[in-house]
Amino acid sequence: MGMTIAVAGKGGVGKTTLAGWAVKYLISTGLSPILAVDADSNSNLNEVLGLEVEATLGDAREEMKKGGLPGMTKDVLIEMRANEALVETDDYDLIVMGRPEGSGCYCAANSVLAMVIEKLVGNYPYLVIDNEAGMEHISRLTTKHMDIFYVVSDASRRGLTTAKRIWSLVDEMKISVGVKYLILNQVKGEVAPELIAEIEKEGLNLAGIIPEDDEIYSYDQSGRPTSELKIDNQAVSAAYEIFKKTINQVKETV
Repeated sequence: MGMTIAVAGKGGVGKTTLAGWAVKYLISTGLSPILAVDADSNSNLNEVLGLEVEATLGDAREEMKKGGLPGMTKDVLIEMRANEALVETDDYDLIVMGRPEGSGCYCAANSVLAMVIEKLVGNYPYLVIDNEAGMEHISRLTTKHMDIFYVVSDASRRGLTTAKRIWSLVDEMKISVGVKYLILNQVKGEVAPELIAEIEKEGLNLAGIIPEDDEIYSYDQSGRPTSELKIDNQAVSAAYEIFKKTINQVKETV
């Protein structure tokens, strides 16, 4: 059975960058092939990974809602479009969920799409999902089990409040999770003792702290994929240490 790693957090805390680094970490340790899934409606995991995306699964669903193609069944159409949307590399593949359903939920399309995705993810020993804060997309269309769930926050009260909501929402939606971890990202200086005390009080499992880094900002400004940052970058190094510790912990329990 493969390992599923999911990442979520409010906008601006760097969760997509961390999802991309998780993919690169797995590759660096010889763990592949990997399927990266961009389940955020504001899709940009491909930019972190440096890939071009021409089609999404959301496009396939919308095509079904408009009637599909003459003489082609819906399941065949969706499977064909899913294969077309898959961006392949030597070590990992990427698929983008794309637009949310919006008004007029089309349950038949979602049902077929869910079956296709389930079949697709079964071909990979490692699955990394970049998810939006709401979590509905992952529950509905991707997977109902996560071996590792990283909730990403910055070192602010507002960020931690959102992280706590996401933490609780997973339980409310009855998504099966092996281990949940909190990651504090983009941290400038020391984390306030009051914030650490709040994390401990709430029972949030703090996996580690990643410092703010000017090189990441420079990459973003110039449009360079942040997955290309080297391991000697302090933020990348801190992230890799978190991945190493947490992934090994989970491996020891299975």
